[in-house]
Amino acid sequence: MVSAAEQLAANINFSAFAKAEELKKRIWFTLGALLVYRLGTYIPLPGIDPGQWEQIFRTQAGGILGMFNMFAGGGIHRMAIFALNIMPYISASIIVQLLTTVSPTLENLKKEGEQGRKVINQYTRYLTVILSVFQAYGISVGLEGAGSVVTDPGWFFRISTVITLTGGTMFLMWLGEQITARGIGNGISLIIMAGIVAELPGALVGMFELGRQGAMSTGVILLIMVMSVVVIGFIVFMERAQRRLLIQYPKRQIGNRMFEGQTSHLPLKLNTSGVIPPIFASSLLLLPTTVANLNAGQGPEWLNIITTQLGHGRPLFLVLYIGLIVFFAFFYTAIVFNPTETAENLKKHGGFIPGIRPGERTAEYIDHVLSRITVVGAAYLSVVCLIPEILISYASVPFYFGGTSLLIVVSVTMDTVAQIQGYLLAHQYEGLIKKSKLRGRRR
Repeated sequence: MVSAAEQLAANINFSAFAKAEELKKRIWFTLGALLVYRLGTYIPLPGIDPGQWEQIFRTQAGGILGMFNMFAGGGIHRMAIFALNIMPYISASIIVQLLTTVSPTLENLKKEGEQGRKVINQYTRYLTVILSVFQAYGISVGLEGAGSVVTDPGWFFRISTVITLTGGTMFLMWLGEQITARGIGNGISLIIMAGIVAELPGALVGMFELGRQGAMSTGVILLIMVMSVVVIGFIVFMERAQRRLLIQYPKRQIGNRMFEGQTSHLPLKLNTSGVIPPIFASSLLLLPTTVANLNAGQGPEWLNIITTQLGHGRPLFLVLYIGLIVFFAFFYTAIVFNPTETAENLKKHGGFIPGIRPGERTAEYIDHVLSRITVVGAAYLSVVCLIPEILISYASVPFYFGGTSLLIVVSVTMDTVAQIQGYLLAHQYEGLIKKSKLRGRRR
C-alpha cells in the first residue's frame, strides 16, 4: 500500500512550489549568497602582476594548482581574495574529527548534544584561522619567489596577503553557515560546487577550441561527453545505494496500554566517506610534482625521478592513486561512523538486530557489514576517478571533467534536491492540516 508520504512526493509539482513562499525565500537567499561568492573570485590580491602570474599558472595548471583552482572556482587562476576558498575550513573540520576520536575531552563534548557541537564548531573556526594564516603566508612567500609576480615584495605585501586571504576564507565560512541556516542545502558544499559549475562553460569552450584546432579529435570529444553522462548516472545510482539493517523494538507497556513491537531499519550508505578520499589522494600525489615544477628542475635528482613517474597516466601514479583512495575510504569511514556508539544507542532504546545479541556483538556485526560495503564503495570511487584521470592525461581533458569534480557536483545536487523536496512535503502537509481543521470547524 502506498504511504501518504509517497503520494505527496508523487504529487509535487510547480503549483506546489509556487505556493511555498518560505522555500522561495530560501532559494533566493542561496542564489544571492553564491553570487557574492562568485564576485569575490574576480577581485585580485593587491600587489600582484596579473600577466606574470598568468604565465606561471599556465605552467603549473596540470599540478596541484590546477586541482585547487577547480575547487576555488578559478580564484587561484586569478589570484583573487578568495584564492584559499573554503579548503582550510574543510581541513580544520577533518582534523577536529580526528582529534575527537583520540581526545576524551572532545569526545565528551560530542556526546553533550547541541551545546557540545557548538563548542566543537568554535574550535573548528579557531583552527581554520590558524591554517588560513599559515597557508596565506606560504602563498605570499611563494609569490615573491616566483619571478616578478609581486610588484613590491616585502613584509607589507606578506602581511596584507595573509590578512586578505584569511579574511576571505573566514567570510566564506560565515557565508556557508548563513546558507545552511537561512538557505537551501549545505552552504560549504554549495560554495565548492558553485565554483566547479561556474568554470564548466569555460572548460567546455576550451575543449571545443582544441577540437577546432585539431589538437583533439571529434571522437575523443564525443567519448568525453558520453563518459560524463555515464559517470553521472553511475554516481547517482551508487550514492543512493544503501545496506539496510533490520532493527526490531520489543513490545512496550505504557500505563494500561500495550504497544506492539516496531520494526525499523539502520541505513548504511555504500559510500560513507563521500568525496574526501579522492580529494586527499589527489592532493598528496600532485604535491611532489608541483614542488619540483616550482624549483624548475633545480631540486635533487631523486625528486625529479619521482615526479616524472608520478605524472598523469603513469602506472605508478595510477596504482598509488587507487591505493590512497581505498585507504582514505576506510580511514574516513572509521572516523565518521562509530559502530560501538551506534550499538550502544540501539541498546539504550531497546532496539536489536534479529539474531544478534545487543551490545558488543551488535557493534561487531555492524562493523563487519560496514567493512564489506566500504570495499564496494572504495572500488566505486576508484573506478569513477580512474577513468577520467586517464582521459585527463592522454586527451588533455580539463580537471572539471574529472571524477572528483563530477562526484562533488552530483552529490551536492542530490542533497540539495532532497532538501527542496522535504520543504515541499512539509508545505503540503501544512496545507492538508489546515484543510482538515477547516472541515472540522464547519461540521
